[in-house]
Amino acid sequence: MNAPLPKFMIEQTWRDRLFGDGWYETGASVDVYEPSSGAKLTSVGNASAKDIRKAAAAARAAQPLWAATPFEQRAGILRKTARLLEDNQDELIPWIARETGAIPAKAGFETHLVTEILYRASAMVGEPQGLVLPSDPGRISIARRVPRGVIGIISPFNFPLILSMRAVAPALAVGNAVVLKPDPRTPLAGGFIVARLFEEAGLPKGVLHVLPGGVEAGEAICTDPDIAMVSFTGSSAAGRRVGELAGKHLKKVQLELGGKNGVIVLDDADLDATASAIAFGSWFHQGQICMTTGRVLAQERVADALTARLVEKANHLPVGDPLGQVALGPIISKNQIERIDGIVKDSVRAGAKLAAGGTFEGPYYKPTVLTAVKPGMRAFEEEVFGPVTAITTFKTDDEAVALANNTEYGLSAGVFSKDVGRALAVGNKLTTGLLHINDQTVADEPSVPFGGTGASGNGTRIGGPANWEEFTHWQWLTIKERPNPYPF
Repeated sequence: MNAPLPKFMIEQTWRDRLFGDGWYETGASVDVYEPSSGAKLTSVGNASAKDIRKAAAAARAAQPLWAATPFEQRAGILRKTARLLEDNQDELIPWIARETGAIPAKAGFETHLVTEILYRASAMVGEPQGLVLPSDPGRISIARRVPRGVIGIISPFNFPLILSMRAVAPALAVGNAVVLKPDPRTPLAGGFIVARLFEEAGLPKGVLHVLPGGVEAGEAICTDPDIAMVSFTGSSAAGRRVGELAGKHLKKVQLELGGKNGVIVLDDADLDATASAIAFGSWFHQGQICMTTGRVLAQERVADALTARLVEKANHLPVGDPLGQVALGPIISKNQIERIDGIVKDSVRAGAKLAAGGTFEGPYYKPTVLTAVKPGMRAFEEEVFGPVTAITTFKTDDEAVALANNTEYGLSAGVFSKDVGRALAVGNKLTTGLLHINDQTVADEPSVPFGGTGASGNGTRIGGPANWEEFTHWQWLTIKERPNPYPF
């Protein structure tokens, strides 16, 4: 019996195309490669600044009618999108795994979390959208939330479906139109899956545009006069450029950037459970996560025992083709492999000790443990975006806090201790947007306001109640039965 044909992701739909008022060719394309094998996966349209300009104008024209659509109809489209994702996830997971280099479990986590994001956004439509304010007699004074207009969204390669949809869904829910630019390395998971879901769910044409592209397209989003807000997820360096351009053009900008996330392991921690958590936080998806546990600050009395546990895990975790029986798949590109290896080698030359890993074969970098890592070493200072755990020891709780705060980043942190009060006392002194007691640093839920401080973001948040703050703005509305007389 022949295998059933795919019913949702048909390559002829998107090949060499962009998405907006339907699928269309633009004259330029970019090839997409599988990180594990280097084989060509597909090709998609490659957006220029001119393409962004055209899409933004079309989105602005379509947005008022979408905002005026009855709220239950908007919610219904979001719910249908979620059901389509649930119904087609068996077909979508292999696409995500092949394009991103993810093991199927990670790809399945993406589809699961995005389903929750969509249902959460559909519920958002029915939430209260304003306040009645005190005012003079005879006048009704209301502060209400209204959509911003067109939202430009720039998403990265590492968790592309989640990091696109967590902005797309709430932006659409409250009545905005969207121009989405996924990373050109992951245009399917970060863009065209999103487009196909909403297309099949009945989203009106012109409300969502998906345009993979490079720097030119990204900068065009930041400067286009029809785009009111930019939501960016990516590196701190790129985020600074986005913030500069968006600020110059007086746009609202939401930045979720990198991190050098650390956990503090106090001397009364459960070391077996702690090592398991750190291994996951450090090496899940090859460490290519903004929340990755990159620094482990271990109290001296337990540092050797914790290190031994992490080394054992590193030496036994299988690395290879993500569609096989492995724990870690490939790094996204050769350039990133070289950067990871450079940070490890430079840190060893500066005095760090290589306890496990530190080698790679093709696109596969082994889970790595560095000990004797000190401030000033690259492994201590820089976001690696690879499967590298840097261990630094400390004597006192206050020293641990000082080491943890010795970074320009401030995204996620964890503290491990059997004494929850002690752990919380330490955690309360950390400069971080996300704080986890007795857990590692990689965690996200659709209901939480997610974001960091310093080089990890500009203080904005995304998710849960923060979505109202980001994707709408306050409008003051007053109503009187008749005009007042004025002394003019």
